[in-house]
Amino acid sequence: MSEWLVLALAMAAASVVVLIVTVVRHHTAAADDDPSETPDVIEYMTMMIGVVYAIVLGLAIAGVWEARGVAQDHVQNEAYALHEISERVRVYPPDVRDRIRDDVNVYVGHVVTTEWKAMADDGKVTDEGTKLLAKIRNDVTDYEPRTDFEAQAYQPLLDQVTAADNARTSRAESTAPTMPGVVWFGLITGAVVTVGLIFALQIRRTLREVILAGLFAALIAFLLFLIWDFDAPYSRGITATADPFLTLFPKAGE
Repeated sequence: MSEWLVLALAMAAASVVVLIVTVVRHHTAAADDDPSETPDVIEYMTMMIGVVYAIVLGLAIAGVWEARGVAQDHVQNEAYALHEISERVRVYPPDVRDRIRDDVNVYVGHVVTTEWKAMADDGKVTDEGTKLLAKIRNDVTDYEPRTDFEAQAYQPLLDQVTAADNARTSRAESTAPTMPGVVWFGLITGAVVTVGLIFALQIRRTLREVILAGLFAALIAFLLFLIWDFDAPYSRGITATADPFLTLFPKAGE
């Protein structure tokens, strides 16, 4: 099912629930019920709970958006480190240089095709990708520099291999959702309480009030969907992309 369809259904369902409850309350209300007699303390508490929940929603959205940005940074750092390895080995003999570059290209090709799909579908990186990166590390570390010029390039190459490995590890750790289950419980419970407090104000079944209540419920549903969409940086909606790899290695996706 499309994520946009899920969003539309969630917003519509929230609005419909509010409409149904409003209509039911209107028909079951006592004849002498006066909606204008809502106690001031209820209005105050409703306002404060709404403000607190809005702050919580804002913090949650900021948190998952920041996590998505960090996930994209991991991809950028990994791609840059691999590109530096590919460029710096030009001082090595042709056979060593070409072997390392070929292994880098194979690894990048695996990441942007097979592994990226595995991260989206299964939420984890592949064992094959780990083996391919280990092969690059072995290629670099096993070569013994023969000249001072090659020796000067050796340590920076090792540093870039380490940087790529660290970035890959961080990328693997970022594939899982960032919001704990207890936070989701609080967000959903808060949404139910906040929307439910609309009825504590004894709204009437006027068109204006019903529309505003429905729009408010739909907005809460949209914000919760937004948090859920950003919660998995590599697998939903506006995700971190493999563009840094494709920019630095144009033929990787072929």
